[in-house]
Amino acid sequence: MKFIVSSSALLKQLAALNGALASNPIVPILENFLFEIEDERLRVTASDLQITISSEVVVDADMSGSIAIPAKMLLETLRNLPEQPVTFKVDLETNGIEIVSENGRYKLSGESADDFPKIASVKEGKTIDLTAECLASAVSYTLFAISGDDMKPAMNGVYAQFRKDKVLFVSTDGHRLVRYNRTDIGSTETTVDTSIIIPKKALSLLKSTLPSEDTEVKVSFDKSHAFFHFNNVSMICRLIDERFPDYENVIPLNNSNILILDRLELLSSLKRMSIYANKFTNQIRLKLKKDDLQISAEDKDFENEATESLLCEFEGEDMEIGFNAKFLIESLSTLQSRKVKIQMSEPNRAALILPTDTDSSEEILMLVMPVMLNNYQYN
Repeated sequence: MKFIVSSSALLKQLAALNGALASNPIVPILENFLFEIEDERLRVTASDLQITISSEVVVDADMSGSIAIPAKMLLETLRNLPEQPVTFKVDLETNGIEIVSENGRYKLSGESADDFPKIASVKEGKTIDLTAECLASAVSYTLFAISGDDMKPAMNGVYAQFRKDKVLFVSTDGHRLVRYNRTDIGSTETTVDTSIIIPKKALSLLKSTLPSEDTEVKVSFDKSHAFFHFNNVSMICRLIDERFPDYENVIPLNNSNILILDRLELLSSLKRMSIYANKFTNQIRLKLKKDDLQISAEDKDFENEATESLLCEFEGEDMEIGFNAKFLIESLSTLQSRKVKIQMSEPNRAALILPTDTDSSEEILMLVMPVMLNNYQYN
């Protein structure tokens, strides 16, 4: 079997799939890309058994066939080649592979495609159409708040709820929470509320492969798997089979203290304050008065401290509240609006962060839990 393909086109394809490979796979064959040629189209697949992602590229081939090629060697070879046509010569009996470039030949040993695990499929599932922009926004807003605690598997992914008229995405790690709503969804077969939990790795892969142009993404899912298809890319992942926490109960409803200020000014101030905060707690203090916000941080172990004041709009009672600076910085960095509204009730209750300007089809809510300050006692 022989085929010719652009080195840069193939490298771009493989780089997008590389994230699906496991660093230490249980099955050695998973250290390979699966190459399948049919009708002069090359389909490349990578898998770690939990996630399988494939993409296609047009090639000049003399026959159909399939082979598993070592991923690391192939990627490193292509990364160090300039843009040019490269020829792959594959002996399907011995699984020997020869790559021919303009100036060289490179031989390596592949493995039989028959040993590559069979790809799972969605059976009797539901389907919904989303735009790539909608899905990319949902992933970008929620990815940072996913828990990395293996003892809380339900929180190791994003909760997605599909309704007839909207789609909802939620992530939380117990310290912060993001809820993202979209109403501009495409066609759907969902007539009742249906929910799934998509694992973090699958979402990270989606984020890196989703196109920037306005493309339709077809999402199908059943109880165990979700399938995503767009352009020449297909991805299927195993879902997290757990019950997602009742997140609505932690969102405070009565928040009489409202702070409005420039997002980038607050973000820059928090980054400076975090330099002087205790490196273990990252604690910063917000002191709120009418039209004035004082942000301070200290590290008593090294006698470091810093204070800044920002102009703001503040309605409510004077108050002091503490936060982990890292959590606020990550939340504010993810938002795009010029100003943000921070709603608070008491120093020991969660604060809500909302953008002041969003599209009419979306709703973004971020929640951050406070940390205890020395001059406050929690009930």
